[in-house]
Amino acid sequence: MTQEYTAESQVDGAEDNTPPTGRFRTFVDRWRGDRGIWRRGVVLAALAVLTALVMILHAQIPNRIGNLGSLMETFLPWLGLLVPVILVAALVRRSATALIALLLPAVVWVNLFGGLILEKSGGGGDLMVATHNVNAENPDPEGTAREIVESGADVVALEELKASAVPTYEKALAATYKYHSVQGTVGLWSKYPMTGSRPVDIRMGWTRAMRATVTTPQGELAVYVAHLPSVRVKLHAGFTANQRDNSADALGEAIADEEIRRVVLLGDLNGTMNDRSLNAVTSQMRSTQGAAGDGYGFSWPAAFPMARIDQIMVKGVEPTSSWTLPRTGSDHLPIAARIELAE
Repeated sequence: MTQEYTAESQVDGAEDNTPPTGRFRTFVDRWRGDRGIWRRGVVLAALAVLTALVMILHAQIPNRIGNLGSLMETFLPWLGLLVPVILVAALVRRSATALIALLLPAVVWVNLFGGLILEKSGGGGDLMVATHNVNAENPDPEGTAREIVESGADVVALEELKASAVPTYEKALAATYKYHSVQGTVGLWSKYPMTGSRPVDIRMGWTRAMRATVTTPQGELAVYVAHLPSVRVKLHAGFTANQRDNSADALGEAIADEEIRRVVLLGDLNGTMNDRSLNAVTSQMRSTQGAAGDGYGFSWPAAFPMARIDQIMVKGVEPTSSWTLPRTGSDHLPIAARIELAE
């Protein structure tokens, strides 16, 4: 009777004192003896391969139907989240087929986006620039302006300036930035002399882009500020971005015609560097975040940033660092970069 009671106790209530190495050996033996590990998880394996193909061939996804290609490219890095999901499902299903297939999207994602995780910011830089879509409905423009001043930027671009809020920004920034120009709903503030301020026609019917020459201690710098049209995701129309795309083409033409060699573009482009529809701009300029940024630098929406649609882009100068600034009263995060202007 005693022996029987002891056995039952060990089965029902005793702790498993098997050492971790023993448990791992048992786990391996269970997989080794399971003849179904190659037959199970075919759907998971197919999903893994499909994920990899979407990342590899994203440029081939057509835009003819609801701008699906641009929509996919906007959130392309987030496809990496499928890798751990499929991994857990493959382990639960005990599917060797799915685990092997999972290597494909994992390698592709690391190749495309792994470098963005690494910290690339360096020291130095002659000039600090910043840009911020301040949001026309910002409940605290004065506080937003104060945050911009505290950033220490030498040149600041603001987008989505509401006419009634412009005097507030001008007053709050005046002590720090001696020179400024507001054109339509965008503006540029600078610690250094600024000349040649004028609107840039991006085919919208009203002014949402401008250009000015900033004379820094290292020489002239052409600065463009732009707020491209918003895009919408609609059930009946998909990713509606035609007006944004046309404006991007016009902006790209203006920058290509710029006579000054050193150029900086600051603004809300309503698109990421992966979006093919911005090629007119991205093909001739470098992203400071991609070249010298910390992490992905997502800027929108401010509450839970999922994409970097606010951009600092350069040509003829060298970016040394790039980062996002603390949240303000806007639905976008401000972003900043340091650039090297010396020849």
